[in-house]
Amino acid sequence: MTPLDGTSSCSAPAAERNPFLADALAGLRARPKRLSPKYFYDLEGSRLFDAICDLPEYYVTRTETAILEQRAAEIADRLGPCRIVEPGAGSGTKTRILLAALGPDRCREYVPVDIDGEHLAHAAAQHRAALPWLRVSPYAADITTALPSRSEEGTRTVVFFPGSTIGNFDPPEAEQLLRRFRRAAGADGRVVVGFDLKKDPSVLHAAYNDARGVTAAFNRNVLRRMNDELGADFDLAAFHHYAFYAPVPGRIEMHLVSARAQEVRLGEHVIAFEDGESICTEHSYKYDLAGAERLARAAGLRLEGRWLDADRRFAVLSFAPADNVVS
Repeated sequence: MTPLDGTSSCSAPAAERNPFLADALAGLRARPKRLSPKYFYDLEGSRLFDAICDLPEYYVTRTETAILEQRAAEIADRLGPCRIVEPGAGSGTKTRILLAALGPDRCREYVPVDIDGEHLAHAAAQHRAALPWLRVSPYAADITTALPSRSEEGTRTVVFFPGSTIGNFDPPEAEQLLRRFRRAAGADGRVVVGFDLKKDPSVLHAAYNDARGVTAAFNRNVLRRMNDELGADFDLAAFHHYAFYAPVPGRIEMHLVSARAQEVRLGEHVIAFEDGESICTEHSYKYDLAGAERLARAAGLRLEGRWLDADRRFAVLSFAPADNVVS
């Protein structure tokens, strides 16, 4: 095995062949240590996230779902005949509300995009069963690097990005992602995004520190994945879930904190942890409406529709490409 800062002639090619290994090594070598939240999502991670969405503390899913249930017809009328592309689709339960409101006369195709192909295939089968008229075209990809091309049939493409997933990206990355969505939608397309709005920090804290420990299990799932897929030897019990709201950047930070000084093997490398040292596994930015619009404007988008719950906890915002956008 090679020390943390050393190199190994046999491990470098392995890292090049395996993006998960390459990203894990880069993140665990960084100061402070970090891992991308996209690696939460294998089949077990997707199952745990679905369980989080049903927790009483986790207001995000039920609030956005209520908005869609109450306003789906209005949103569908605004979008018109279209093809829905959903990056990071997961189970797509909320999206089904919009698809049903569009109906067979206005929804030409649904393209769920997800990094976990197994979960994607299962969800696609559920969509076909629930909406037999719907053409479902699952697309397995990392949404930060690949999205499906625009329809050749001349149908408007709507990129639908619910669930406040935009908050998992630091603002410069979120801007680039929205820019990518705008390009995928095309000149006559739309980008519809769910934004979790700023609110009482105690509500945010409870949402990411549930009493049943489901979020903690979800957080530690990335360690289990590294054990199973990368040959690591993380002791999951030796890392504690820690999540808190940082008011200055306006984000939840989720960490795994080492319970003791320890060394962990990862491939041909040894990763050293000090007692109390953490791995940052997720940021979840919260926005106000003005901040969400500024972010979209920087990505070449203009606001054309917004739908909020009565308590203004969550917003579903629809954007069109801004005039005279060239890149």
